[in-house]
Amino acid sequence: MAFNIDLNYKTILITGGAGFIGSNIAFHIQDNFPNAHLIIFDCFRNNSTLTNEGLQSFGHYNNLIGFKGNIICGNINYKQDLELLNMYKFDYIFHQAAISDTRALNQELVFQTNVNSFYSLLAIAKKDGAAMVYASSAATYGSLKSPQVVGKESPENAYAYSKYAMDQIAYRLIQTETDISIVGLRYFNVYGIREFHKEKTSSMVTQLGLQILSNKQPRLFDNSNHIFRDFINIEDVVQANIKACKPKKNGVYNIGTGQPRSFQNIADILQQELGTNLETEYFPNPYKDYQMNTQAEITSSKEYLGFQPKISLEVGIKKYISEIKRLHLEFF
Repeated sequence: MAFNIDLNYKTILITGGAGFIGSNIAFHIQDNFPNAHLIIFDCFRNNSTLTNEGLQSFGHYNNLIGFKGNIICGNINYKQDLELLNMYKFDYIFHQAAISDTRALNQELVFQTNVNSFYSLLAIAKKDGAAMVYASSAATYGSLKSPQVVGKESPENAYAYSKYAMDQIAYRLIQTETDISIVGLRYFNVYGIREFHKEKTSSMVTQLGLQILSNKQPRLFDNSNHIFRDFINIEDVVQANIKACKPKKNGVYNIGTGQPRSFQNIADILQQELGTNLETEYFPNPYKDYQMNTQAEITSSKEYLGFQPKISLEVGIKKYISEIKRLHLEFF
């Protein structure tokens, strides 16, 4: 489905295109707009880690098997790498590259990568007259009570604050640049194909599914039937990105289903789909001030982007099962 926009014969940049969401955007465009000129810019992984031992980059070539467009290996923090983009004039920019680990402790690196580079990408968008669609985050809401509403934020870590800072940059541009198209998308809990290489930060759907297939008890925090998240399938996230290319109104929008589901729901649906009946293992939540409920308020997303989530958690997991089984066979 092409979402009522024609990207054929357009030159399109996807930063972070070897990552989870970026690669799915790339393949959607390749499959639906075969005459689009796609350029992926990604630093790929080199085993560099953050101080919390998480990977700096989740980009992986496996996510791009079958991709037919151009690939540039580059780091958005390096001016000389960004200069490689000068050979193109872009119509659309999907800016997905970031340090996305919510527990990253190196604030300098987080802000250089997420905030400073945003200025650089916006400069390219302004020079080329390109529409900018960038990844914000539901982490900007911190532990505020649900539903989460754009305009009421409380970032509680460096990553969340960096995304909040990006949103403020966007808002200022919207006010001063009348001819710019810029949309920020606050993703909630995204799951689906091509997320495996996020490793420890991959979704509960992937992690629990692989646990169950390994005949291990699904492990959940105590009282997981009372911990809720707004889980959204990657196909609906791609839908939002494509629709954001031509918004009715510039701005920042929530991308979730508006229908929170419990952690226990995830484990139960997976067991039903996999035909297992393993006893769940519960353990104490080690995190202080843990967010107990997220729910995207998506009224404005529907009105100004035409966004409409279509895939329920049950349907999304059912569609994902074959891929989880493939991953288990290949890597476990």
